[in-house]
Amino acid sequence: MEKDICKFIEAIKERIIYYRRDFHKYPEVGWTEFRTASKIARRLTELGFDVKLGRDVLKEEDRMGLPSEEELDFHYKRALEQGADKEFIKPLKGGFTGVVGTMDLGDGPVLALRFDIDALKIRENNGENHAPSRLGFLSVNNDIMHACGHDCHAAIGLGVAEVLSNFKEKLDGYGTVKLIFQPAEEGVRGAKAMVGAGILDDVDYVIGGHIGLVAQAGTLVCGVNGFMATTKFDVSFKGLAAHAGGNPNKGKNTMLAACTSVLNLHSIPRHGKGASRINVGTLVSGTDRNIIPDSSIMKVETRGETTEVNDYLRNYAVRIIENASKMHDVDYEIKYMGESICAASSHELINRVKNIGSNLKCFDNIINVFTTSGGSEDFNFMMDKVQKNGGQGVYFAIGTDIKGGHHNSLFDINEEDMLKAVKLFSVLCVDILNNHDKN
Repeated sequence: MEKDICKFIEAIKERIIYYRRDFHKYPEVGWTEFRTASKIARRLTELGFDVKLGRDVLKEEDRMGLPSEEELDFHYKRALEQGADKEFIKPLKGGFTGVVGTMDLGDGPVLALRFDIDALKIRENNGENHAPSRLGFLSVNNDIMHACGHDCHAAIGLGVAEVLSNFKEKLDGYGTVKLIFQPAEEGVRGAKAMVGAGILDDVDYVIGGHIGLVAQAGTLVCGVNGFMATTKFDVSFKGLAAHAGGNPNKGKNTMLAACTSVLNLHSIPRHGKGASRINVGTLVSGTDRNIIPDSSIMKVETRGETTEVNDYLRNYAVRIIENASKMHDVDYEIKYMGESICAASSHELINRVKNIGSNLKCFDNIINVFTTSGGSEDFNFMMDKVQKNGGQGVYFAIGTDIKGGHHNSLFDINEEDMLKAVKLFSVLCVDILNNHDKN
């Protein structure tokens, strides 16, 4: 069946490229992927999947870093103007932009394949040397673009859906496949809410991947490990304004509390069980030179090589902020904006990816495991959930010729490499369904 699958994927190449270019032209940032998610839901339905979306696949209280209601409403209306599916967009309103398509093929293992779909707040380069500009699929949404390949991931996911739909009769009786289209991966905001909704509770295998990332063109990295646990949070300090010359003693200076926090946050002792990071990326305070600042906003992130290390940093940071506020007699509020934990790919699945990647003969270089450092990936929530339930998980990387680098205004990929990803996901999926008992 492997040869038939690869032949079919080559036959639908232009459709997969069309999906990618359409998503690229109409990018949407986390929790506002109304057009993207509605289009995906429509296509999955057409292909025979049982589709759940919105509140059915997202636990409301676990969503983090949501835009304001005004922003959500603006993006919802814009999505409709840009061709969103009018039926499937309705359950997404309010930022519930997750989609899960399920194909029940009978008794057997339950597989989940995850594809992230959100874009970034970056203005895309419109130069003639940039292929999306030259070929007519440049972002039409100001200061938003797909600069990390999630447009490709969404297209790859639909490509896999096409394969499963086409070969459904040959797979009947082998198990269940869930295609998870996740919102808000950027800022690690979306996966926890999907896990919280229970969509991974019955899953035996969960598979995720990324185009580019740590893999050069022609390379397959069978397991990417080392993503750091992280917590991202905003701190708002509230005090009392006063005349800086006449009555400074009557003021409650939030800038002092914020600055005391910053200096001490960057003085937290390192942890003996692994690497750690902490950063205050933004500090905004005060209005003018002769006014005691009555409000300050600070954006902070912690990262740890393990979840334990990150928890240590986060808890230490919260104590510092609390006591700095007490020191200067101001109030504070912490709002959590994103989170992820540590997890590692299962050795059995890494080996399975390696064997299938070798058999496909479309990779020049196959690397067993690559351990990254510094970045974070909320797919770890899904992998951790499945592994704790006795299942397996893997996160791999498909190499491509990247233009401009990730999170860059010139980001682009070689679209041929999306076909390699569709082949790998599809054949891996079929292999697990057919050989579950042999694993």
